[in-house]
Formats: sequence, C-alpha cells, structure tokens
Amino acid sequence: MISLIGIMACGLILFLNQLSSLQEYAVLRRVRLCAGASPEGNTSLNKNLSDARCQALHSYLQKRLSLPDSVFVPFSLGEDWEELGTLIEQSAMPYREEALRILHETPVWVIKNKVVVDSRKRQLMMLDGGRVWSYMVERFFSELRNSSVIECQFESVAIEQQRIVDEVPENVQQKDTIIRADTVFVLRDTTKTVYSSIANHPYPFYMAIKTNLLYDALLVPNIGIEFYLGKRWSVSGNWMYAWWKNDKRHRYWRLYGGEIGLRKYFGHRASSKPLTGHHVAVYGQMLIYDFEMGGRGYMGGRPGCSLWEKANYGAGIEYGYSLPVGRRLNLDFAMGAGYLGGMCYEYVPADEYYVWEKAKTRHWFGPTKAEISLVWLLGRGNYNEKKGGKQ
Repeated sequence: MISLIGIMACGLILFLNQLSSLQEYAVLRRVRLCAGASPEGNTSLNKNLSDARCQALHSYLQKRLSLPDSVFVPFSLGEDWEELGTLIEQSAMPYREEALRILHETPVWVIKNKVVVDSRKRQLMMLDGGRVWSYMVERFFSELRNSSVIECQFESVAIEQQRIVDEVPENVQQKDTIIRADTVFVLRDTTKTVYSSIANHPYPFYMAIKTNLLYDALLVPNIGIEFYLGKRWSVSGNWMYAWWKNDKRHRYWRLYGGEIGLRKYFGHRASSKPLTGHHVAVYGQMLIYDFEMGGRGYMGGRPGCSLWEKANYGAGIEYGYSLPVGRRLNLDFAMGAGYLGGMCYEYVPADEYYVWEKAKTRHWFGPTKAEISLVWLLGRGNYNEKKGGKQ
C-alpha cells in the first residue's frame, strides 16, 4: 500500500491531476474524508452541517474520480473541539489557559441525575463575560467550518507487483512496502461549495509607544517604547532630553537620560488584554541634570566627562496600572522608589561666571519615578474593544 499522509494545501485541479497520475501505477483503494463545524449555535444543527460538508466532498470526488462508494471513508466530527483547542494553544488570546482548561476538563455535556446541568460550550461562553467567546468567533470559528481529504491509500498494480517479485532474489523474504509522503490535500467547504484554502494566521504582536505627561508638563520632552514578551511580561525603555538655558538671567533647566525596565502584568484586565491592568516592575536609570533659577544651582554628573562617566545612576521597584481610554490608547499610572546616586555639584552665579561651592557624592533612597503616560498601542490585535476600558 502507498499511503499519502501529512499537511499541504493544494488546488482542487492539482489534487485531481496528481491522483490521476498516481493511478497509472497504482489503484486508489481508500480515501478518508473528514469534516467539522464550529461550536456556535445548536449542537444538532452543527452535527448536520458537518455531515452535509462530508457528504458534499464525498459526492464531489466520487463523481470526478469514478470510484466505487466503498473506497470513501467519511468521518464527520460535528463540533470540532480538538481543532479549536489547537488554535487556542497556538494563539496569545486573553484567558488562554482558562479556555484550554475548560476544553480539557469539562465534558461536552455535564450530566447529574440524568439531567444536563452544565456544558463545555456554556462555560466558554461565560468566560470573561462572553468576551473570550466573541474573540474566538471572530478569529477561530471560520477555520472549523471545513471538509478535507486527510489520507489517500494506493495499492500497486499487478504488473508493478510482478516486476518487483521478479527482481527479488529467491533467498530474500519479500515484505509489504508502505511508502509515506508528506502530502495531504485540504479542501475547505463553508457554503456547500468545495474549494481549496489555507488561512494564514500570524501571531498577535503587541507593542506601545508612550510619553510621560508629567515630564511634558515640566517641559522635558520624552518618548518610550514597550514590547510584550508573552505570559504577561514586557520590556520597556524611554529617553528624555531638555536643554533650556538663559545665561543672562542665570537660569538653567537641563535634564537628559533614560531608563530600561522589565514589567510583569497581573489581575483581571491583564488576563484579558496584554499591556493593560496592574503591573510591577524593576527598572534601571541613568540621568544628568543642571537646575538653576537665578540663585544656587545644582548639577548632577561630572562636568566634561563622557555620558557614561558623568551620569548619575539608579535602580528601583515600580507599581502601576494601565487603563484603556480609547481603541488604541491607554493611560499608564506608575510610581517607583529605589536608589539614585552619583556626583552632585553646587554652584552660585557671580556676574558672568559660576563659582563652585562644593562637590559631593549623593546617595538618595526614596521615590525616583512618577509617571502618567499616554500610551499608543501598536501591533496586530493590540487594541481595546471599547473606549473607557469597558472591554
């Protein structure tokens, strides 16, 4: 027997042509057909739809291949829970683990004292107030409405079998040979019309660009970026730069530096939507500053050195909350505390000169970060369902 097994998309014409070419050397003995339906709606109706898709593919192939009915082995899945589980497992959907647990642990029907008291479908529909079910309807269910050829088996014709027998030495015991090839012809059917298709489902990608509105209000332009790593983890970085001065009035407002952090999101919103909800983080900072408003001035960092040599450095722990306010906008509130240290110089302006008074190494323990950031969500699937966070 020659068995064709595997995964491959193929146009219907190419599929039939390949079968015809193979039939020159072998006889098609078995064609396994499979069909399924998505789980929304009535269970009995879904089973009938699955049966109809399987029968439609059966009739279509039988008519064009002129094969006896006994060659075809139809298998109607009804509601295709197994394929739904595969699609969920390969995705980054909200409440992914909870949905998989329901699929694996909850029977299709939960029966107690011969009465149906619950079901797998009901639990999935109730998950996160129905939002998980809506997510699956939009992204997964169309892939479950299909029919396909999952296996074709051929038997070598008598001439070929005789040629092989003649070539085998008498002292060698002949065994059956099974050849497997990585080929399956997948045929989709959603409207009782059979056609070929493979859907391309790119994985979701989540990132955000942000600006701290508190720094903006203090005339410190800044920009940040955050990437979602999966499993509610993200990495972020930001940079700020302000270089305002008025030498005649001896006024300086200089600040530049950056930060990098690692976040862990948690809570109900974080389960429903990446980069949203409560989070804790660890972060590291590097900054240089020079503040003076006509009187005593304070400069953080060593004058005249390179950025890495003269900056002040810090690290801390952060807690925050990211709240949806638009389809692709969040407000991110955060406070951080930790250590900030480095060289600090105090000076006073004297006419057109500046006089250093003292230099010291500063060690600061306490609040080192305050953030109210406007966040722009970017990437595939990275949007809020409704404004104001009502997802």
